Amino acid sequence: MSVPPVIEVVAAVVVGPDDRTLLVRKRGTSAFMNPGGKPEPGESHRQALVRELHEEIGLTVDPAELEPLGTIETDAANEPGHLLVAHVFTLRVASADHRVAAEIEESRWVDPADPGDLRLAPLAAEHLLPGLVRGRR
Repeated sequence: MSVPPVIEVVAAVVVGPDDRTLLVRKRGTSAFMNPGGKPEPGESHRQALVRELHEEIGLTVDPAELEPLGTIETDAANEPGHLLVAHVFTLRVASADHRVAAEIEESRWVDPADPGDLRLAPLAAEHLLPGLVRGRR
């Protein structure tokens, strides 16, 4: 049995003042996912996520604000047959204000317990949104 190719990313569970979480959809794709992306050579996971959050949704984040959640392995949303290794952090924001930029086409604030009929990436659907719901109990 062959080992699937690995895609390593950083991702943020961005939680707004009303406890909804921000999901984004990249241009040319259909699945909504947590903001983040691939680290550049030499970047720490925090540095990469600070950069990605600024590039994708216009947030300026102090790296100390990012709380490590853990590393999760799951199926990649947009690359069939690939394993996604996501280094995940949580970030609470005081305002829902943001902008979509770079490769992001759309963003939505969703209730983790009821994200509606959005097509969700496996990382969000199977791991991060259920984790937020469990954390509310």
